[in-house]
Amino acid sequence: MADQLEDQQLFKLLFMEIVYSFQNLAIMQLGKVVNPVSNQIEKNLEQAKATIEMLRMLKEKTKGNLSGEESRLIEQVVLMLQLNYADEAARETKEKLEK
Repeated sequence: MADQLEDQQLFKLLFMEIVYSFQNLAIMQLGKVVNPVSNQIEKNLEQAKATIEMLRMLKEKTKGNLSGEESRLIEQVVLMLQLNYADEAARETKEKLEK
């Protein structure tokens, strides 16, 4: 029983780590932070969209199997990334029209 509890806690932490990893990757792909490898801002909206879609898929596939905290986390992260993506896509469109 103690092993099961330890596994549940470990899996909760690992799930949160996966969500935060995808979040950080998408934020970098949206050009919001510097890529630590290249030390440059690298905006790629196609990659950001794919990363957000992976998080949406993870949210759907784990529905009903998450704790309230895990469910709120992935909901908030997906929503925040979608809003940032929409903002960046609109900005990119506006920049293209102004040229």
